[in-house]
Amino acid sequence: MFGSLSTALSALSATSSAIDVVGNNLANLNTTGFKQNTVSFFEMMNSAGFNGLGESQIGFGVGRPLTFRQFSQGAIQNTSGALDVAIQGDGFLMVRNSQNATLYTRGGNLQVDKNGVLLSPTGEKVLGWTQAAGVLQTSGPPGEITLPIGALKPPVPTTTFSADLNLNAAATAGPPPTTFSTSLEVFDSLGSSHIVTVGFTKTSNANEWSYSLSVPNADVSSPVTPVTGTLTFDSTGQLTAPPVAGPFPALAITGLANGAADLTVNWNMYNGQTPRLTQYSQPSAVSANAQDGSPTAQLTKVSIGDGGTLLAQYSNGVQTIFGQLAMATVRNPNSLIAVGNNNFQLGARSADPAVGAPGTGGRGTISGGAVENSNVDIAREFTNLIILQRSYQANAKTVTTVDELSQETINLKR
Repeated sequence: MFGSLSTALSALSATSSAIDVVGNNLANLNTTGFKQNTVSFFEMMNSAGFNGLGESQIGFGVGRPLTFRQFSQGAIQNTSGALDVAIQGDGFLMVRNSQNATLYTRGGNLQVDKNGVLLSPTGEKVLGWTQAAGVLQTSGPPGEITLPIGALKPPVPTTTFSADLNLNAAATAGPPPTTFSTSLEVFDSLGSSHIVTVGFTKTSNANEWSYSLSVPNADVSSPVTPVTGTLTFDSTGQLTAPPVAGPFPALAITGLANGAADLTVNWNMYNGQTPRLTQYSQPSAVSANAQDGSPTAQLTKVSIGDGGTLLAQYSNGVQTIFGQLAMATVRNPNSLIAVGNNNFQLGARSADPAVGAPGTGGRGTISGGAVENSNVDIAREFTNLIILQRSYQANAKTVTTVDELSQETINLKR
């Protein structure tokens, strides 16, 4: 009879611990990236009974419950945060705390400090890779990520331009001859823009046009001689000369008035094997033009894209990848030890983490502009809470019953 008292007390202690776990799960119902705990009960060793043959075993109650972290996927919620990330699948973001220890987290509300260092929501430094000498290498050990806050993107001088256009096959050599012109903006080594004008004039030869490339005299210290030549089309309106192998015209712009380096602009007339210029019986018109230069630009926005790539967007519309978030997977994530702030550290039984880019080596993927919600199921937790409450009440009743029986036993002496 008195053994049942200790048995009931062990159940009260175990049930109380389980209620604490449920309460913690419910408290973190809205914690980004939180992973719920579950409780596992097990009975304590049975007594062998009086004859030692196990024919009259009586249990000693319930042992201290074990808790297990459930790393199931939480719901993905889209946000408007440029630095928000959500992990889909296995893996953790890697962070470094103030003691220089590497921790692991699923919390994706990232932020930036005043020095441009990428941080977790609770201030740990997020680890990954950044460009070095224009190359992003993800095979080395990850380090802290510093965003290029306030950086200027240097200008890129134009070397090549192209124009997709049609010249009217119904044009005549005149007099006066049919003409057509178009212009595009190119950039020098200082980021200043210059207008290159491309003029076309129908010649007296069938399917032939002459062209001229020029720049304004005001842009140079002395006038630049225009580059001239002829274009020949076949009977189907396809460009035949210059041929696909070239050579193509190049405009050398020397003695720029602003002190920039001399500029040589090459005209690319083909897209692979396909001519960019045609001659059909349609009005002469430009459908597209392009050039490979860009002016000086200011950084306007930094964001994290799908796959964990860190993107820098500049005022000229150019967007470049300057970094990559690192991810780690652990074969037995249940062995990780929670250290608060949604972070985990390796335990004594943890396998070595496998570090790499998202979406490789069995690692999950990263979605930009989203966060992973807690995987706590409120309905399940309330159900567990009711069950545990009934269990506590039942075992409390056992204690009061044993107390009453002990009082009756004591009263037998009177």
